[in-house]
Amino acid sequence: GKYVTPQSDAILPSITNDSLMKLAERAGIELTRRRPEERERSGPSRSDLIDANRAAQAFFRAILEKHDSGAAARALVDKRGISPEMIDRFAIGASPDRWDGLLTFARTKRLSEQTLLSLGLLKQKEREPYDALRNRLIFPIHGETGDPIAFGGRRVDDEDEPKYLNSPETPLFNKSKTLFGLPQARDAIRRSGRAVIVEGYTDVVACHQAGLANVVGTLGTAFTEGHAQKLRGQCQEVVLLFDGDE
Repeated sequence: GKYVTPQSDAILPSITNDSLMKLAERAGIELTRRRPEERERSGPSRSDLIDANRAAQAFFRAILEKHDSGAAARALVDKRGISPEMIDRFAIGASPDRWDGLLTFARTKRLSEQTLLSLGLLKQKEREPYDALRNRLIFPIHGETGDPIAFGGRRVDDEDEPKYLNSPETPLFNKSKTLFGLPQARDAIRRSGRAVIVEGYTDVVACHQAGLANVVGTLGTAFTEGHAQKLRGQCQEVVLLFDGDE
């Protein structure tokens, strides 16, 4: 069938929601995008933001997998003992040690720089954008549908500060409602009836690599009501396993 979306956002405000797009695809229903002039007025749509994140994820993965500028990140992966299976499972990548790596890629692929700026992947200094994540091991943060909604970067050079950088909050990403690794852990959480909450990306990856797949991580916050709502109905027990601070 074919369904033409109403042009009034008051009638159907979430028509570009990624979950709706997936359901429409399964049902064989064609959704038409808003007219270009409407999108320009309202800014990037949700699907625009997700498409830009997908492109960025592919760029970061290519850097880690095969580019010369990913050599230091590959050495860090080896040092941390992260397996190739976990690299694939969590779509881990790397950013080059330069100010215009993603920017150059975006211009080559004719990606919208404004969309990447709105996602926090690029930042603006005077008139020229620059990469927000540089010389870092990149951990995509995936939403409930498995699409990348944000990114976290762990420093490759121990001299760089801070140790971790997260994407800013966007229409896709609210850190108080997002758990790293939830799409990868969901089946194990449901089977076991228990979710284990740790701090940080590498703790989640290490647990999954050790066979403990019901583990997810917070993103620089305490365990919140929003996190609890994400897990409600998926398990009966939550175990907090946070690092001890001095």
